[in-house]
Amino acid sequence: MGKRRTFEPEFKARVVLDVLTGVKSAAELCREHRLKPQLISRWKREFVEQAPEIFATKRSKSKERERIAELERMVGRLTMELELSKKASGILNSLSTRNGR
Repeated sequence: MGKRRTFEPEFKARVVLDVLTGVKSAAELCREHRLKPQLISRWKREFVEQAPEIFATKRSKSKERERIAELERMVGRLTMELELSKKASGILNSLSTRNGR
């Protein structure tokens, strides 16, 4: 039994786009690359089904970036508060030492 061939995502996309744009027919691509028509049909179906995710990804990345920026601001604010608390604690400790407590 022969070994199955694997195809890179870029190759699959190029084949599907060639079919969808009419650059080449599915039959031409099957002959050229020794592919079965069912394989090209499956790639085409997967491509079309997943197309909305391409545009959704941009929005979710934008939301992720906004969340990261918000968390970075929060870390900065908390760092400043911590430093201020350390300084205040040091000042209070030095004052209580002077007063004999």
